[in-house]
Amino acid sequence: MTILSLYVFVLAGFVGYQVITRVPTLLHTPLMSATNAISGISLVGSIVAAGARESTVATVLGTVAVTCATINVVGGFLITDRMLKMFHTREKPKAEERK
Repeated sequence: MTILSLYVFVLAGFVGYQVITRVPTLLHTPLMSATNAISGISLVGSIVAAGARESTVATVLGTVAVTCATINVVGGFLITDRMLKMFHTREKPKAEERK
């Protein structure tokens, strides 16, 4: 079971890396929003893994996964917010305010 789990983990990491590196730059903002949702799912899964009490190693790895997933979700939302602010137009000062 451990070898199979490790194999699935390595394969998922490889596929994820290949998918992310092949995305065109125009799709980064919508993809960032989608990956934030996926990171939320991984956060829930890591919380379940950390709280399952299977073994000490599983609990430690689950805690590390919770920390990494939380950083990923928070960072993703901050970056998405910053990218969306770049699309807002600035208001031009009125003629009265210029004088």
